[in-house]
Amino acid sequence: MMMLAITGSIGMGKSTVARMFEKAGIPLFDADAVVRDLQANDPEMIAAIGKRFPDAVRGTVLDRETLARIVLGAPAELQALEAIVHPEVQAARQRFMEDHQDASALLFDIPLLFETGGEEAFDKVIVVSAPAEVQRERVLQRPGMNEAKLNAILARQMPDAQKRERADFVVDTGADLSATEAQVNEILYCLGLR
Repeated sequence: MMMLAITGSIGMGKSTVARMFEKAGIPLFDADAVVRDLQANDPEMIAAIGKRFPDAVRGTVLDRETLARIVLGAPAELQALEAIVHPEVQAARQRFMEDHQDASALLFDIPLLFETGGEEAFDKVIVVSAPAEVQRERVLQRPGMNEAKLNAILARQMPDAQKRERADFVVDTGADLSATEAQVNEILYCLGLR
């Protein structure tokens, strides 16, 4: 089984590209989606986060925006949150691999792959990229996003140029969707998955 990772900085179109691979039949593990699901539906995780970050939980509901404000730009706070969340994500990842053990390839959507040194666990790494101005425009259209928040997020992420250099494949999402789909298909053919 081929282990593939897809990564890219915020606003590059990584989720869109990951779904293209999934549509082509490659099972997709989306780490961010798993975290969102756990933080919305896992009472034990919500309680653990509430114990460490009481301002971020109201009753039994996690306020993700408040939590983001607490940990953004505060490495110790972020590390404390990751210590709560990462073991559960790893367990979900293991279940995903067991559930898809007969697949020819698996794709793991991991936003901070290079930043955490996780690329060694994969056969190939796909980086999704776009011109910086396209990236900023996309991200600033998101609800609750502003320049300061974007800059704080980008400060945690490896520069796009470095990610591109370390990638086995780069998908440029700066053009239209059909151009992106063509690049995805080319990678699938190159990997013998078509």
